[in-house]
Amino acid sequence: MASGRPKPAKATPDSAVALLRIYRQAGMSMARCPIRDVLDGIGSKWSTLLLMTLAERTHRFGELRRAVPDISQRMLTQTLRDLQRDGLVRREVLPTLPPSVEYSLTPLGRTLLEPLALLVHWADSHHAAIRAARSAFERKAA
Repeated sequence: MASGRPKPAKATPDSAVALLRIYRQAGMSMARCPIRDVLDGIGSKWSTLLLMTLAERTHRFGELRRAVPDISQRMLTQTLRDLQRDGLVRREVLPTLPPSVEYSLTPLGRTLLEPLALLVHWADSHHAAIRAARSAFERKAA
């Protein structure tokens, strides 16, 4: 649906709201919304961390595991598989003994880096305010 509409010159909060409104007016449920479909795949903390790590360079599985030490092997495997399925990450099996595997961003994955960088910088800039809000919320809830 989105490919048939002209894209705004610059993505803004208003243009994002307008896009959601168009989907709703077309009778699309939020469960089937293309935006939700894409964000489900890239919106997890693991996806974000792995995409930003792969933005640096190609990595082997073990390097990714060390770069994100609190991710389980199962979650790392699943997240990489999901990113690969979505066309954002490339998996290459190298002809070595034993075989080794390298992961890199695809051209499509690279297009995600700019908007992802904006979110990463926003999170860094607003971390203290978020932590303060959480503390205030917890104090009121107690």
